[in-house]
Amino acid sequence: MISFREDPALVRRTVRDRGYTAPVLLDASGDVTGRLYGVFGPPTVYFIDRKGRLIARLAGPREWSAPAARAFVRAVLDEREPR
Repeated sequence: MISFREDPALVRRTVRDRGYTAPVLLDASGDVTGRLYGVFGPPTVYFIDRKGRLIARLAGPREWSAPAARAFVRAVLDEREPR
């Protein structure tokens, strides 16, 4: 997860209150996410494979509980390295 142009104290509090367990990049200025990832306005979602490669980028809100979205996330998580 990436916090984009938010106060770090607010982000830490939100992460704690919501029980997030994934690491959170604190990008208070927006420079890192804008320059490296092309994020200029949230919400933007990136899917990174197990080798660190960007495999999808989605801008705008999504209905993550929809069957198609859940199937996509499951496929990404289940991806295995070819032998």
